[in-house]
Amino acid sequence: MKAAIFHGPHQPLTIENIDIDEPKGHEVLVKTMATGVCHSDLHFVDGLYPLAAPAVLGHEPAGIVEAVGDQVSYVKPGDHVICCLSVFCGQCEMCISGRPNLCRAPELRRGPNEKPRLSWNGSPVGQFANLGSYAEKMLLHEHAVVKVREDVAFDRLALIGCGVTTGVGAVLNTARIEAGSSVAVFGCGGVGLSAIQGARIGGARMIIAVDTVEAKLATAKEMGATHVVDASSHDPVQAIRDITGGGGVEYSFEAIGNKRAAEQSYECLDRGGTATIIGMIPVGQKIELDGPSFLGEKRIQGSSMGSNRFRKDMPRYIDFYLQGRLKLDEMITRRGKLEDVNEAFRAMKAGEVARTVLTFDEAIESSNGLVGHRKAAPPDPTLSGSGGWDTHEQNRNRIQAQHRPQLAAGDALRDVGRRTECAAHPQRTRRQQDVVVRRPLHPHHADRAELERDVPAAHRGRAGDAPARQ
Repeated sequence: MKAAIFHGPHQPLTIENIDIDEPKGHEVLVKTMATGVCHSDLHFVDGLYPLAAPAVLGHEPAGIVEAVGDQVSYVKPGDHVICCLSVFCGQCEMCISGRPNLCRAPELRRGPNEKPRLSWNGSPVGQFANLGSYAEKMLLHEHAVVKVREDVAFDRLALIGCGVTTGVGAVLNTARIEAGSSVAVFGCGGVGLSAIQGARIGGARMIIAVDTVEAKLATAKEMGATHVVDASSHDPVQAIRDITGGGGVEYSFEAIGNKRAAEQSYECLDRGGTATIIGMIPVGQKIELDGPSFLGEKRIQGSSMGSNRFRKDMPRYIDFYLQGRLKLDEMITRRGKLEDVNEAFRAMKAGEVARTVLTFDEAIESSNGLVGHRKAAPPDPTLSGSGGWDTHEQNRNRIQAQHRPQLAAGDALRDVGRRTECAAHPQRTRRQQDVVVRRPLHPHHADRAELERDVPAAHRGRAGDAPARQ
């Protein structure tokens, strides 16, 4: 099979044909359909973290199960899965304490005396994060996959495999923000944008996005940021204090892996606030904090893969996407093929993208009819952007048409509401009546249309309306 091989730091990945073994025991063979290009991979390419070569990088994939070992019962060939680096054993202290994302059980890998899962010219090839998704296939432990619904496009599923789970999970699982709180997010890449969305989903009243790239800040506002700070021209700590009225935020998140940004994420906190470090700060670097500030009960903590329980969390994130609460379409800046991986790294370092997703040839045809799939041409090999794909608006319309048919019933109910309220309140002006028509109706309430038909017209006014005078 084809795979992008890591030869060592500061060297480009090369596309090679390597060998992959058959699944044994609890292993599953997954055909890679799409994989995101995450900044964590770049840390190893740039030599900021050590990794033995040769190896296959990549850790944000989605695919289809192709074969399973004789002890696998969770999935079967043909199942759609998201793969996650938070492989768990289910038996160690961390797993049984409800923190499977911190499991380090060695039995999830093959031993030194066993045949390697991957080999190249007779020598073993490592799998980054026990995955190695920059390859046409992956041989994984079954505890590295979660079975998901089969009507969502693979490039959207791939984002959930790392960036979304890490960012949203850091907000909802690690920090557990309170509704109505104030939040600052440092870094508006894939993980930072996901943290912004997690804050929005969690009910934050103020979400401040910090970055040095104007285009990323614009995307952050799309994702739910209420304020943005350009750190290239402003001191972000002072700007955050100005925005919040002098005190600072209650929660902050560092999603870059930068020493100074981590320090600033702590400095911008109000008394009693919590800073969560999501980014991978380079090995050997230490952050410096003002000692007396701890008397204000300010806290700083780490987060690993969003403190996930991915078999529970990822299906929920898919539901959020289908409900329109989690934006995935807008996060994909560019698409490419496996051969474009080095260009994807370059674009990431240049700040040109939020997320690049690499898709494999089979994924284009297999995704037809799936939610979020764009049915035009295959990805542009130059990574030039949309290149003939449907617009985000067309995508959302398709999603709503396929998964929210109750909106039609909601429209019908709004019409009933207009006629009812106009009859009950003839003294209202035409403008007031129009406002009633535009009042939003949650789609989950669409089944009330059935009830309206059974309620006498005289009793269809809003709750709390005074009865009409005789």
